[in-house]
Amino acid sequence: MMRISETVKHLIIINVIMFIGTLMIGNGELFYEWFAMYFPKNDAFKPWQIITHMFMHGGVTHILFNMFALWMFGTPVEQVLGSKRFLFIYISAGLGAVAMQLGYYYFDYYPLINNISDLGFSSDVVKQIVNFDIVDYNINGGGFFSKEIFQEKLFPLLASNNLDTSLINQNSFNNLYEMNVIVNNSAMVGASGCIMGVMAAFGMMNPNAELMMIFLPIPIKAKYFIPGIIILDLVSGLTGQSFFSPSNTAYMAHVGGALTGFLIMWYWKKTQFNRNRWY
Repeated sequence: MMRISETVKHLIIINVIMFIGTLMIGNGELFYEWFAMYFPKNDAFKPWQIITHMFMHGGVTHILFNMFALWMFGTPVEQVLGSKRFLFIYISAGLGAVAMQLGYYYFDYYPLINNISDLGFSSDVVKQIVNFDIVDYNINGGGFFSKEIFQEKLFPLLASNNLDTSLINQNSFNNLYEMNVIVNNSAMVGASGCIMGVMAAFGMMNPNAELMMIFLPIPIKAKYFIPGIIILDLVSGLTGQSFFSPSNTAYMAHVGGALTGFLIMWYWKKTQFNRNRWY
């Protein structure tokens, strides 16, 4: 059995402590409110969430798979690169994951802002609208965004701000509703982006290492396996079609983490590792 490296061990401990805190403090909600990564337009967003979300997880299965992957790929990478370079890749990949996923969300969000520009709403009014809690917990098991609840909250807000409600046609209503869904349905948790960066580093260092999925026990070389996982994540993010992960997975974060890890290793290979190649 592969002996766990020091930095990987400490990262796993931190993740486990945060997960226990999530379960034990605030009925499973307080830690999410503090430490999950929220869309910047969400009232719950705090700057430190850019880092803290990397140590949060959404359930037992989520943390088990991520910590297993961290041990399996992180230990050999740290053993070659050392703790400082490994930690640099890990955190950088997490940041790259955030940047890619937020960029993907903003790509959908900004056109909606342009579509409602003729309404003349102030930024404060728009902020209140996109932060409405419109989740219906009473139908189909609960947890669904409701246009009815959105409408019930929208028009009284407009009236209280002396805004002309007749300006709201079906298109502007739908645009405002979609903005609300993006803002409130985009919280991120998990070390997956960091781990994808570590996996990319592992693949570049060990291209011929044979890997297998639990549900597909066929050995595949890392140089094919890891790019294949990244491509599936990219397709899932662009199409909404889930292959191996839950449908609420931040697929573009996976892509961003992997791309960051790859670029860092590519740069190091071309520069500072020339005298001591890792392949």
